[in-house]
Amino acid sequence: MAAAGARPVELGFAESAPAWRLRSEQFPSKVGGRPAWLGAAGLPGPRALACALCGRPLSFLLQVYAPLPGRADAFHRGIFLFCCREPPCCAGLRVFRNQLPRKNDFYSYEPPSENPPPETGESVCLQLKSGAHLCRVCGCLGPKTCSRCHKAYYCSKEHQTLDWRLGHKQTCAQPDHFDHIIPDHNFLFPEFEIVIETEEEIMPEVVEKEDYSEITGSMGEALEEELDSMAKHESREDTIFQKFKTQIALEPEQILRYGRGIAPIWISGENIPQEKDIPDCPCGAKRILEFQVMPQLLNYLKADRLGKSIDWGILAVFTCAESCSLGTGYTEEFVWKQDVTDTP
Repeated sequence: MAAAGARPVELGFAESAPAWRLRSEQFPSKVGGRPAWLGAAGLPGPRALACALCGRPLSFLLQVYAPLPGRADAFHRGIFLFCCREPPCCAGLRVFRNQLPRKNDFYSYEPPSENPPPETGESVCLQLKSGAHLCRVCGCLGPKTCSRCHKAYYCSKEHQTLDWRLGHKQTCAQPDHFDHIIPDHNFLFPEFEIVIETEEEIMPEVVEKEDYSEITGSMGEALEEELDSMAKHESREDTIFQKFKTQIALEPEQILRYGRGIAPIWISGENIPQEKDIPDCPCGAKRILEFQVMPQLLNYLKADRLGKSIDWGILAVFTCAESCSLGTGYTEEFVWKQDVTDTP
């Protein structure tokens, strides 16, 4: 990501990538799979990663590597976004920020190699350098263990039950092979690298407003006022949606727009947050937009089911304007969800 405060908007696109490029030591921006945790200590626990609405474990949606040049304490910096994909809820969202200085306990001082490591197998790393164990299902902090083998770790009873049903019952006696025989739990989203490009300038089109004067000429005053109000609302909706379409027209496959401190582009005139709706950081600083997730990402997630599934118009992620350092752990930030609404 570009330097903080840079005015050009950076666009993110989902592309396939080899597994080694999406590991923590490569500092990736990515969608799906297990989180490539940045700091290996102070991970958010099961309670922090439970849906605030239904209480079930959240799924990792994406992470953005967004260091702040000029900030020694944020030489490495990542934003991690999680969502609920369990029907009928499919609504909970939580986001966390983590940052590290260049000299830290987990990574080399030098940049990572651009070449694949000698061993590029598909085995899953379920223990961090800090010693923290990760859940076999979701890759989040796993404080619970299998009472029989004491080798398999989980974030929750739900994930332990899921893993037992899908194979751990048979492999519990073979703990040395756990990392190589993890089944598909149908919990993780498909994994992609987020590749970044700078947005080109787009000239906005002029949106023509409809003339409602003819249809209101012979109607009563009260009905005329109601129709005027509806017309203004529809006209505003049309303008906002047209602006959204125009803005993404040159790069319709964009899944993410990054620009720390810029204004988001909304897909609807409904449910646009006011300043009072964005809570301040616990440090006292205001929160500003860091990036927004676009609806195009849904096409990559394969999350459609009969009945309710995850959906959004815009996910706007707001982070501390000062990017404060509250220890070495993960600081929760704020995400605003705007759905696509039908104008009456």
